[in-house]
Amino acid sequence: MIVSSLTVGPFEENCYLVVDDSSGDAVLVDPGDEGDRLLALVGASGARLTAIWVTHAHVDHVGAIAAVKRVHDVPVYLHALDLPLYRAAGRQAAMYGIPFDDPPLPDRDWNDGDEVHVGSLAFRVMHAPGHAPGHVVLHQHEVAFVGDCLFAGSIGRTDLPFADPVAMQASLERIAALPRDTVVYPGHGPSTSIGGERQTNPFLTGAARVVRG
Repeated sequence: MIVSSLTVGPFEENCYLVVDDSSGDAVLVDPGDEGDRLLALVGASGARLTAIWVTHAHVDHVGAIAAVKRVHDVPVYLHALDLPLYRAAGRQAAMYGIPFDDPPLPDRDWNDGDEVHVGSLAFRVMHAPGHAPGHVVLHQHEVAFVGDCLFAGSIGRTDLPFADPVAMQASLERIAALPRDTVVYPGHGPSTSIGGERQTNPFLTGAARVVRG
């Protein structure tokens, strides 16, 4: 498995290209902005893009879907509970005064416990609401793409519309139960590990609790 990342847009969101080097298949996780750069990343990899995986539908995670879909007609995966946010992404962008290209509707739904594949790589879907109602984590033993649930030393916001601090606390407990050596790829900031966050992240050590801001 090869994981490449680009940090894009005014919110400095991390988009990931996940390539199964045995088959050459790839997926884009959270193409949030700067579609031209993401398309160049896919092209330079030599991989065959097979899907777009969206952890949640905030504007900074979906802003380049339309640009990518115009070149690669691949299915978009999104949890159904985030469809209202997805439909409202253009209004989110207008609130921040940033340009936005409305994406086509998702093609596939995430469900908790689903297994999805990139070539020979299998990932498990974990429904992890709190930051957003349809937020998911995509994980296997080696890596976890956690969107905006967990960051290095911190967690995602719970003061946004449709956020739920109680649900976030439960989601963090599920994420923390992943194997210690799992590499964590968050939606913002540097990568980390489950073991490292268990030791130092105040929201996982019990030093802090999730509250509504």
